[in-house]
Amino acid sequence: MILNTTHFNKEYKQLLNDLVGMPFSFLEAFKMKGVGSKRMIIEDVSPNLQLYMNLVSDINYANIELRKNGVLIFINKGLQNFTWAIPYYQLVIYKTNGASIHAQGRYIHFKNNKTFKENKSFFTKMLDEKIRYDEKYNFLGV
Repeated sequence: MILNTTHFNKEYKQLLNDLVGMPFSFLEAFKMKGVGSKRMIIEDVSPNLQLYMNLVSDINYANIELRKNGVLIFINKGLQNFTWAIPYYQLVIYKTNGASIHAQGRYIHFKNNKTFKENKSFFTKMLDEKIRYDEKYNFLGV
């Protein structure tokens, strides 16, 4: 689900909390050494995400925030901000010349450059949170 979050909206805040969980508390975020990524350059997106990208040849940026049951991807388009909410059970990450995040029939590919390499520890943390979430619903009893 993608929302225009340029201006504060109580309904959107509640919707995001219901979908991907509450934000981590200050103490939890401190223990995790941060829950947000640095901004990364978007190299490519799926056709159904094109309308959230800059039309001119500006660089498109996004950053990611961890939540208890999912992630929020914040996309900047000029002066507008869009938030893509992805629950962990829909999240798929590929490491191919950068990183590619897939969910809900959409994808976003981040460029493999200095800013992406600075976020390596963040992606490790995101995968750990996804694994921790998936283990809660392990029905095989292994």
